[in-house]
Amino acid sequence: MVPKRTAMTSVDRAWLRMDTAENPMMISGVLILEHPISIKRLKHTLEERFLKYHRFRQRVVEKGDRAYWQDDTLFDLDNHLHRIALPGKAGKEELQALASDLNSTSLDFRRPLWQMHYIENYQEGAALLIRIHHCIADGISLARVLMSLTDRTPEPKLKKFAGLRKSVKPEGRATSRFLHRLVDSGQAGWQQASLFLASVRHDPNYPLKLAATAGGIAMDLVKLGFAPAEPDTSLKRQLVGRKKVGWAEPLVLAEVKQCAKILGGTVNDVLLCVATGALSRHFAEQQQPVPDCGIRVAVPFNLRPLDQPIDTLGNRFGMVLVNLPIEVLDPIMCFRQVRENMNRLKRSYQAQVTFSLLDLFGRGPDVIERRALELLSNKASAVLTNVPGPRYAVYLAGSKLIQPMFWVPQSGNIGIGMSIFSYADTVQFGITVDKGIPAEPEAVMRYFQESFQALYQAALAEEQDTDIRHAS
Repeated sequence: MVPKRTAMTSVDRAWLRMDTAENPMMISGVLILEHPISIKRLKHTLEERFLKYHRFRQRVVEKGDRAYWQDDTLFDLDNHLHRIALPGKAGKEELQALASDLNSTSLDFRRPLWQMHYIENYQEGAALLIRIHHCIADGISLARVLMSLTDRTPEPKLKKFAGLRKSVKPEGRATSRFLHRLVDSGQAGWQQASLFLASVRHDPNYPLKLAATAGGIAMDLVKLGFAPAEPDTSLKRQLVGRKKVGWAEPLVLAEVKQCAKILGGTVNDVLLCVATGALSRHFAEQQQPVPDCGIRVAVPFNLRPLDQPIDTLGNRFGMVLVNLPIEVLDPIMCFRQVRENMNRLKRSYQAQVTFSLLDLFGRGPDVIERRALELLSNKASAVLTNVPGPRYAVYLAGSKLIQPMFWVPQSGNIGIGMSIFSYADTVQFGITVDKGIPAEPEAVMRYFQESFQALYQAALAEEQDTDIRHAS
């Protein structure tokens, strides 16, 4: 019996083909647990909540220029969930070393592209290290999927599934598939035409607004293509494929929000400013010249509604290039510059443009995608993600989740990935660095903490000055 197979979308295929020895396209995570958990209960949770997404039971099959998801007829959870222990009185350093080892290793393409390692003997509890290939889904979606494994209380009421939800449609004959696509395209075209006419009736200026939008998209495409390459700094070095992973002690979310309120910005503005300060301190400590124009980071921009459940996997996000003014040393001035840069990006179509480019690259020959990827990756020094998590503490298989961290992969010649994840009134910050780049994760973590304290104290001082002026 031939296993079921479905064609991979062009965007997911683009991420599949980005995989290199230097940059495996894996989204990884570390979930630190307060107490050890039962492997039997963990398996039950995975079978009930994780494997309901049929994609995790499928492997990738490539035929010429096409890629497919094909059911793994030999699927066994034990091939993907591994149980190991750290030696002696293992602490953060040992867990970071293990995470670095695994993040430097590619996944097995003979099986579905994900793995989990349950790690015993970590401090008083345990940890779960997760690796999932980017072609399965984007980081924001996967973070939400992994958080769906957790509960608000230690003892949830687990229900047995009568069967797994299937997200794969039977392939059918080629003629049948063609007719279905033709009908779908016709229906989509008719719906778009009806929507357009309704919009014109509601607003006679709609065609002009549509043309303006199209012009804006075209302009952002031109800007992206002609943006200058990143300056030659120590952050842009030849990659070796060996990763170094680290994470900081969490920030207090209430303090981050207070800082944002005082300065008239968003939490995201504060965190980007703090990351800017951390990189600025890195250049200063290494006695390296700071580029006058700052540096750019590629920031994933979610295109999937956050208020809706994840029904299907896949990649639904674009990338925006954010300028970090690392040359601005004053924390308040740096914040204002970051805020201005972010407000400008919010009015652009850069995320939609990059998503469309990924769709286009995924449809074309491999050599074109490689050239385009090289061109785009030359325009950023790092990847920075900011993903919202649960606002309350959650439990995995009965054990409280103390600290979660996630990292997205870096593509092309980018060798640094910074990750921000909010959880239970805290903000987690982590980094992964290629060994070819002279930057130590632990040092950057320290700079991140120092940068936030400098901005927070400056914000409090500014608030006090404002109160004094108003009082007088």
